[in-house]
Amino acid sequence: MGLKFYKEKCTGCGSCESACPFGLISIVDDKASIKMEGCNLCGACQDTCAAEAIKIEKEMAQTLIDGEHHGVWVFAEQRNGEIKGVGLELLSKGRELADTLQTELCAVCLGHDIKGAEQFSVCGADKIYLIDDPAFANQSEDPYVAELVRLVKTYKPEIVLAGATPFGRSFFPRVAAVLKTGLTADCTGLDIDGDKKLLRQTRPTFGGNVMATIICPTRRPQMSTVRPRVFKKNLLQAPHAGQIIKVDFNKAALTSKTKLLNFVADLTEKVKLEEADIIVSGGRGLAKPENFQLIRDFAAALGAAVGSSRPCVDEGWIPYSHQVGQTGKTVCPKLYIAVGISGAVQHMAGMQTSDCIVAINDDPSAPIFQIATYGIVGDLFKVVPALTQQLKND
Repeated sequence: MGLKFYKEKCTGCGSCESACPFGLISIVDDKASIKMEGCNLCGACQDTCAAEAIKIEKEMAQTLIDGEHHGVWVFAEQRNGEIKGVGLELLSKGRELADTLQTELCAVCLGHDIKGAEQFSVCGADKIYLIDDPAFANQSEDPYVAELVRLVKTYKPEIVLAGATPFGRSFFPRVAAVLKTGLTADCTGLDIDGDKKLLRQTRPTFGGNVMATIICPTRRPQMSTVRPRVFKKNLLQAPHAGQIIKVDFNKAALTSKTKLLNFVADLTEKVKLEEADIIVSGGRGLAKPENFQLIRDFAAALGAAVGSSRPCVDEGWIPYSHQVGQTGKTVCPKLYIAVGISGAVQHMAGMQTSDCIVAINDDPSAPIFQIATYGIVGDLFKVVPALTQQLKND
């Protein structure tokens, strides 16, 4: 990509001089003079040049599809040997994608003392690439990046998916950068284009008001991250024995520029939001931070996790780890109770797939009621204590 200046066409009108936001163009002897140092090829000069003396030439995207890429891969994340649920959810979705493409589905798991690898087969994996070694005990990014890149280059999958967890969001873009391919983050939908066999990756944009569908037509593999609980874990009805492939690697070649000193768990979460069957979330209708105790008491009586809308987190009423929504966590519990939450699209994007939604709000026109299974129009300061007391009595 570069700028071409055709001096013989220049009329010296000066329109490009005034258009350049960096002041890199001047008129000398009735001709434009362009300083290329500092130019970022924004194209403002080209747009204003009536004589077509300036052209921004763009390189055509190089197609790197050689027909050798096959298969759908899911990076199955683990921590302390325990498989994270998002990997199993993605395998269930990956099985659908692989069946549509008539290709194999593979799970890739790196860690130490990994427990429950048989779950991958139950969720549809045909092959399981497993690296179990102390070098991967702590989620140090550099070794994970190096090994996943090596595996992708060796086996050439067509699609690679990972969970949009804190670790997935951190290391997976580095893998895509090394492979020089595209990555769509925080997807809420994945499907296959029937004609071109491309992965259609759908994600919210512009504050959740627009859903963008993105494809990667010229690079392989096609890569996406997906939030936990966006897809449901489906277990195969018929027995399915996935082939476990224990991968050897050059341990001496593994290097890391960082070292994990300690991992501090969030002790404020008695029940993890992503794993909870019941969630009680509070919103701005609580009016002040002390009133969140109503939500905690209600949740304790139900054996539920405590969630929150973004305004409460922004105000410092509750830690970010409790935030549900587009910029927080995506959840899919059996029961979601929204207390004092009006229902902004950003919040609903993170919980609208819940099996049952109960909304408690004193505004009958609140958007949350549009997606609620059941709605209670009333004063939350009367409704919630009454429900809590009834649960305690039972």
